[in-house]
Amino acid sequence: MWFKKRIIIKETNILLKVDDKRYFGLAEDIILRNRIDLENYILKNPYFLTSYHPIDVEFDAPEIAKLMAIAGEIANVGPMASVAGAIAEMLIKNLNAKNIIAENGGDICIRAKRDVVVGLYAGNSKITGEIGFKLKKEKIKNIYGVCTSSATVGHSVSFGEADAVTVFAKSSAIADAAATAICNASRGKDDEEMINNALERADEIEKIDGVFVVVRDKVGIKGKIPELVKTDKKITLGELFDIY
Repeated sequence: MWFKKRIIIKETNILLKVDDKRYFGLAEDIILRNRIDLENYILKNPYFLTSYHPIDVEFDAPEIAKLMAIAGEIANVGPMASVAGAIAEMLIKNLNAKNIIAENGGDICIRAKRDVVVGLYAGNSKITGEIGFKLKKEKIKNIYGVCTSSATVGHSVSFGEADAVTVFAKSSAIADAAATAICNASRGKDDEEMINNALERADEIEKIDGVFVVVRDKVGIKGKIPELVKTDKKITLGELFDIY
């Protein structure tokens, strides 16, 4: 059985699903502590917040800043491109539940001992709500990330045109940063060129398993992605992913 709770702390908006509701209080503490660590670090290092390029952090930087800096370096983007995935990952790392899913604005970190289907939201594309990704328990028994960037949905800065770029990786921080980088590259004179440019960018990023790109009603796939399943499930704006 899954227990569900939405945890909102400033910009962080996490839908947490866990196998024991006693974890909810601890989860809020973990999120708050990591936000405070990150906010205090940014006060001392404001470039961390504004840079669109990778930056180095000090040896004594908080763990979340180090995680974001590594993700930014791998994807060649600024560290804040990974903030949602990093907060979700820090939560999963520090919460000892066997089955847990943290969805932070469409960026997911998961650890589970059962199969999980994650439904896709891709804006006005006909694909929205029609398909999902079946994550096998063997793949997600340890921390796993499923993160999406969109040029047409949400408030995040994007320089591309894709409706959705979903990245699968063993780190949600890395998946988040990679999704941003790949979505930024989804530019071109037509849908196919946008997808091809995005997939070429994906080739340059290490430590990701696969990529699923949606531009209007066309898709492109690179690497190994989970099994696609039909969901026929309505998904509303505000949750780029529905987890069930």
